[in-house]
Amino acid sequence: MADFVFNCSKGRVAELYNRVDVSDPTNAVLVIVVLATSGLEADATLIDLDTLSAVLAGTTNEVTNTNYARKVLSDSDLSALSPDDTNNRMDVDIPDQTWTAVASGDGWSKLLICYDPDSTGGADTAIIPLTAHDFVLTPDGSDITAQINAAGFFRAS
Repeated sequence: MADFVFNCSKGRVAELYNRVDVSDPTNAVLVIVVLATSGLEADATLIDLDTLSAVLAGTTNEVTNTNYARKVLSDSDLSALSPDDTNNRMDVDIPDQTWTAVASGDGWSKLLICYDPDSTGGADTAIIPLTAHDFVLTPDGSDITAQINAAGFFRAS
């Protein structure tokens, strides 16, 4: 297992993040989804999938622990992109995410950051997976925080 950028999003992560940040379209958001350990398909399979519904259509499942819910980040949650001209790169960051008192049940394996062009639509078929990050833990009723790397969840260089 490793962190990766989905093939359909290569070269687009910063662009789609920016679309959410500038509200173009108005209801665009980033969606954070956690995948369960049980049934998780190989990274080599997941990387080729183009929608969240395709990710969840095989044996891979989203976790169902009590007090887990997808996190949704809108323009007000994001900071404007700023190229790092000194290091010739673009870092894309999101705030750390916390789930409160997550009950035992599914083991957690991967955290996905996805782009939803219309949060009012509610269809996983429209949600584009951007990145996948190893996030292996076993919930036990305590809070869970996904601490995003200080440099961000994505870097283009």
